Amino acid sequence: MNERLYFLLPDREHTLRVVNELAEKGFDPRQMHTLAGRGLSTEGLPASNTRQRENFAGRVEFWTWRANLALFFFAAVALVIMAFQQAGLWILLPLAVMLATLVPGNRFARVPNVHLQEFRDALRHGEILLMIDVPQQRVDEVEYRVHARHPEAVAGGSSWNAPLLHT
Repeated sequence: MNERLYFLLPDREHTLRVVNELAEKGFDPRQMHTLAGRGLSTEGLPASNTRQRENFAGRVEFWTWRANLALFFFAAVALVIMAFQQAGLWILLPLAVMLATLVPGNRFARVPNVHLQEFRDALRHGEILLMIDVPQQRVDEVEYRVHARHPEAVAGGSSWNAPLLHT
């Protein structure tokens, strides 16, 4: 799994400089994506696909979290019902389901995530969002390169990225 880093840049020229400098340092331009407000030119910049523009990863996270909560709730209800009916060892089944939803839920609640909605105002005001997908071990390197050479870039956070989902 990769991390996606988000940077807001003031215009197309600044964004193009960042993209070109990272490409010169060995970062794949196919792993960079831009998003701009209506009417702004992103010519020459790496484009974002439909899933990236529509925040597909955010929707997957939303529905997965809701399904996890629902499963935990139904297992808790089953536990209470079985406790009142004195179900014996069968009571361990809803406990196991609750534990199986609690552990991954607790783990994934700590995964950083950024939602594109957070950038809508900046995009409306003419800024460009640059998304860079990098392996976790290179996150610090990319952040350093962007901030050291481009103080105008505003870090927008990071989130998980699953290449298999083409997000």
